[in-house]
Amino acid sequence: MKPGEELPSLTVPITRTLIIAGAIASRDYQDVHHDAEAARAKGTPDIFMNILTTNGLVGRYVTDYVNGRLGRNAILRRVSIRLGVPSYPGDVLVLTGRILSVDERAIENECVIEISVAGTNRLGRHVTATVAVASPAPPASRTAP
Repeated sequence: MKPGEELPSLTVPITRTLIIAGAIASRDYQDVHHDAEAARAKGTPDIFMNILTTNGLVGRYVTDYVNGRLGRNAILRRVSIRLGVPSYPGDVLVLTGRILSVDERAIENECVIEISVAGTNRLGRHVTATVAVASPAPPASRTAP
């Protein structure tokens, strides 16, 4: 892995079930995430995905990539996220990413990778994020106690 490397895209169909399940799982009981009539009464065309579900999808995208490349259990260290347009049922969210930096120094026996992520749907940019993920350093780079 090196700075500038592009991650393969991840396509996520945004279903009504995903939106509602994500809201329930994150204990976000705002009616705009599960009640279409209430959402319309508040000026939106339908229910929409909450930020915590988006955050989870971004985290999954990054850790799945790092785990697949390095074969180790990646840990999210920092997620900075900014929402844009909403994601409604029937949308398709496409996540893309690019490696910003790789710190391979075996500080605390881990490698820290910073990745920028963008997610778009039919309305435009849904999410912009910067994620720092740590992966245990390979055994050869670990220092003896």
